[in-house]
Amino acid sequence: MTLLSHARYCSEILAQTDRMRAVLRGVPVDTTVPTCPDWTVAQLARHLGHAHRWAAGLVRERIVDFTPDPSLDSTAGAEELDAAGLDAWLAEGAEEVVAALREAGPDVPVWTFGRERTSGFWARRMTHETAMHRADAASAAGAPFTLEQDVAADTIDEWLDIITSPLAMAWKPQLKELLGEGRTLHLHATDTPPELNAEWFIDASGESVEWRRAHEKAAVAVRGPLTEVLRVFYRRLPADTGLVEVVGDRAVLEHWLERASF
Repeated sequence: MTLLSHARYCSEILAQTDRMRAVLRGVPVDTTVPTCPDWTVAQLARHLGHAHRWAAGLVRERIVDFTPDPSLDSTAGAEELDAAGLDAWLAEGAEEVVAALREAGPDVPVWTFGRERTSGFWARRMTHETAMHRADAASAAGAPFTLEQDVAADTIDEWLDIITSPLAMAWKPQLKELLGEGRTLHLHATDTPPELNAEWFIDASGESVEWRRAHEKAAVAVRGPLTEVLRVFYRRLPADTGLVEVVGDRAVLEHWLERASF
């Protein structure tokens, strides 16, 4: 595990947002986002700005009893903003959530959809939400995307933590379709130092999905640079681009990627 410090998560939210804003400057707001083809750049920005403000509210108000309501939105007024306005609005949202997280610290009880029910969950969640939407922004801009290796490894850890949490399964029952005989996966980063231990074994062959950092034989393996393995696993990069190597039963990988969304 590469769990980062609360301070580092807060710093990363700001840094990843700034890098996303930088890559979007000059990109028309009506540009389609290839990795999220139902969205334009404006919709991508509004989504992330809403996520930041929503998490900030949960933490700031110390909300511990919450029923998710998809109709709730915090993008009032953002629909009318031009590129410069959206840029400033994104910065404001990141600053708002980081201010709430820094004031709370990592251990304040707060509602979450994971196993951990503290403000620290939202620091980690917003870090990776922001990083992966920066990847989306890069795809819209035709720009390269890289991510610090410790952050990238923790992004995979956190995604697996979410997918395997009982609350996620209850909230999205179709995640149970991940389960089935012989459904095991191995992710293997080929460009990382040994101390990062950037390998994952995922076992969906039983009654629940289990995972661990390990080098173990699986039905299918995805090998390549960590950022590219991450992008494939997060469905931001097709597995057949040649940037990663897929060894074994591709159908197992495709089955996982088709269903592992949240």
